[in-house]
Amino acid sequence: MFIATVIVSVLLAVALTFSAIGKLTKNPSVVPMLEQVGVPTDKIPWLAYAELAGAVGLLVGLYLWPIGVAAAVGVIAYFVGAVAAHVRVKDKEFAPAAGLAVFAVVALVLRVLSA
Repeated sequence: MFIATVIVSVLLAVALTFSAIGKLTKNPSVVPMLEQVGVPTDKIPWLAYAELAGAVGLLVGLYLWPIGVAAAVGVIAYFVGAVAAHVRVKDKEFAPAAGLAVFAVVALVLRVLSA
C-alpha cells in the first residue's frame, strides 16, 4: 500500500509543481483562464504558492504521515474551490481541476491507509 501512496503522492506533487510554474511564469494559456473565473492578476502567484506548499507537504508527508494527510486535505480544498470557481461563472472547462481533486482524494485515502 505504501508504494501506491508514494507513486500517487509524487505524481500529484509533480502535477502541482507544473501547475504552479505555469502560474508563476504567467503562461499565456493559464492566466486568461484564471482571470475568466474571477482571479485577480495580483493573486495568481498566491495560488501557485499554495500549490507548491501542497506539493512539498505531500512529499514530506511520505515520512511524516500527519503532514501528508494535511497536505492532501489542503489540495482537495484547493481544487474543490477551483471547480466551484469554474461552475460559478458557468465555465465548463473544469475537468482538469476536478480530476486533480479526485487524484488528491486518492492520495489522502492511500496516506491514511498506509499510516
